[in-house]
Amino acid sequence: MNRPRRLSAAFVKTVNTPGRYGDGRGGFGLSLLVKDSSTGRLAKSWAQRLRIDGQPFNLGLGQYPMVTLSRAREKALENVRLVEGGSDPRGVKAKAVPNFAECLERSIEVLRPGWKNPKTEKNLRSMMAAYVLPVIGHKPIDSITPADVLSFLEPLALEKPSAAKKVKQGLSQTFKWSIAQGLRTTNPADQNINAGLPKLRTKEHHRRLLHGQVAGALNIVRTSGAWPGTKLALEFLVLTAARSSEVRAAEWSEIDLDAALWIIPPTRMKSGREHLVPLSPAAISVLERAMGLSGGVGLVFPSDTGRLLSDNTLSKLLRDKDIPAVPHGFRSSFREWCAAAHIDRQVAESALAHAVGDSTETSYLRFNMLDLRRPVMNAWAAFLAGSGEAD
Repeated sequence: MNRPRRLSAAFVKTVNTPGRYGDGRGGFGLSLLVKDSSTGRLAKSWAQRLRIDGQPFNLGLGQYPMVTLSRAREKALENVRLVEGGSDPRGVKAKAVPNFAECLERSIEVLRPGWKNPKTEKNLRSMMAAYVLPVIGHKPIDSITPADVLSFLEPLALEKPSAAKKVKQGLSQTFKWSIAQGLRTTNPADQNINAGLPKLRTKEHHRRLLHGQVAGALNIVRTSGAWPGTKLALEFLVLTAARSSEVRAAEWSEIDLDAALWIIPPTRMKSGREHLVPLSPAAISVLERAMGLSGGVGLVFPSDTGRLLSDNTLSKLLRDKDIPAVPHGFRSSFREWCAAAHIDRQVAESALAHAVGDSTETSYLRFNMLDLRRPVMNAWAAFLAGSGEAD
């Protein structure tokens, strides 16, 4: 790999050859160290070469990507100024340790690119503002103790265990980031804190219909006065056992009508893997009716304004029609039908895009089960039309 005269963010992100890469002239001795780690992945960290009292020293400046190139340069400049002022940066503690609120903001900046759903950040900020920031937001990150965390997490766990579990996860993200930055050495929200909390195992089940009730619900939806795109999207969701986000964002470029196949790209899948959905004749019929909404271009099920249906649109339709279920619950209805129809477990799980086996097995089964899943989806559609056998 060609060594750049000066590091760039793109180079730092993509370099995959072990070695030391200097930041060139004006880099204040900054370099990027790329090494093989025990996990088999590359580890990247920052180092700075300085002369203190005439002796050369290497100072560690943190791990990438927790410490970005721009932040590493800031640290390098700060150290040079300390040396020029007669101080030793190895023994100088930062004048102002950031508080929890500041660390939360900086950790969000690092984590944001990995979040697929824009609601992730919104929900995290909402929880932190409601339960955490009023108590420890002002505290220096290195002074927060498990007792501080328990002071608000314990009562929350008693009142709202599901919220407490999510708050604990959000806390851990920020504390892990601060550890990587060298701001503290322990995570006061780690598993050890569970000894002081009620059990947080609070798995919530989505409201769903019994599989024998789904056909009646679909009839109510079809005869409603809702926007056609909304009704068709919900029917397609039920027929394919897909997630709401996958259906609402479906585009015609993903649909192969000749092969009766819906190819959902990895970027829109919860698993991060491409998912192939065999389309039953009933699902094809829904698509043919949807063709008039957009002319077969762009979104398959656009809103009445031509935009993406909101995540609440399908739920609102069910609420308005007094159907006691949420869109995601129909996946459970489908899985229940699979059990009643004695569908092979792996085939049923594969239809729901759930992982089956290890990564090698999953890759194999993804293709091997497509032909097995097609008759299952056809039988599910037939059952909903009233001609199925499982009840």
